[in-house]
Parts: sequence; C-alpha cells; structure tokens
Amino acid sequence: MFDLLKRFFDGLPLETEHRKVVNLPNAITMLRLTVIPALFLLLLSPDETLSLFIAILFILAALTDLLDGYVARRYGITTKIGKLLDPMADKIIVSTAMILLIPIGRIPAWIVAIMIIRDLVVDGIRSIASVSGRVIGASPLAKKKTLCQIVAVSALIIHYPLLGIDARGVGMVILYLALALSIVSAADYIQKFYRNTFL
Repeated sequence: MFDLLKRFFDGLPLETEHRKVVNLPNAITMLRLTVIPALFLLLLSPDETLSLFIAILFILAALTDLLDGYVARRYGITTKIGKLLDPMADKIIVSTAMILLIPIGRIPAWIVAIMIIRDLVVDGIRSIASVSGRVIGASPLAKKKTLCQIVAVSALIIHYPLLGIDARGVGMVILYLALALSIVSAADYIQKFYRNTFL
C-alpha cells in the first residue's frame, strides 16, 4: 500500500524543491489534522458512547504520528519541513482538544494556558533558529511530553469509567506529568537555543 502511495507522489509533476513539501510522510501528517472537526463534538458535552467515539478518533490521529515517521525512514524522505510539520500537527490537535475540554469542565484552564504558552515560546525559538539555517528538532523530553499529553487527553475525552478504570482520574495524573515535562522540555529548548546562538 505504501509503495503504491509513494509511486503516486513520485509521479506528481513537481520540481525537486516542491517535493520536500509534497510527499507521502507530509501528506500523512496533514491527514492527521482532519480529526479536528470531530473534536468539536466535545462542545456538546458528549455522553459515554460519544466520548469514547471521539477518543478513538483522537487516538487514531495520534497513531498516524508513528506512521508518518515510519514512512519517512523507510523511504528516506526525511526533510527539514517534515521535521517542523510533524510536531506542529501534534500541537494543533492536542491544543484544540484541550481547549474544547475546558468549557465542559474536563480539564483545568490554567494547565491548558501554560502548555499552549510553552508551545508558542518553543515554536518561536525554533522559528528564529530556522531563519539562521539551524533546525532544532524535537527533543526526547518533548516527545515524552507529547506522549503524556496524548494519553492524558485521550483519558479526559473518555471521561467516564471504562473497564473499571477511572478514566478522568488517570487522565489528570498523566496531565500533571505532561505539565512537568512541558516546563522542563521548554527549559531544555531555551538552553539549546542560547548555547547555539550566543556561545
């Protein structure tokens, strides 16, 4: 299947420079964003069944993050743009879900605010670095933070007890871990930027 899709993208009449943007891994990354309209169902204060349905869509979207990375490595289509688009897509989806969980009382607004401010600061740092021709890739801490966010948000979307597990309670515990990793990873990005720029 992936071979067929790759042949399709390879057959597109594009200049070499444009192929760095229009390729299979980046297409998978952008496909991930199509889950966003479904997330707005959260504003309906969904019941147990609808909450589980939305959570499944959210988790499937998150799993495509592994898929685009696998495809990029398999076919050697790793690009600077892809390295920037991939974490950006994750942040857009996770941030949208967190924001939509606020009005239905499933997540504290202050935690969402801190996490979004952190992402804006880190994105600003990475943008400034890219202007100077440097790419600051996602750090291991940031990847752990994103994983914790995805697990926490998935549990908070489920909200209701599932298989005897308190989804909301589990979600809140992991959310606080994600918050701690957000702060620590932001400090790591700032340190790397300072070292690469001023030292």
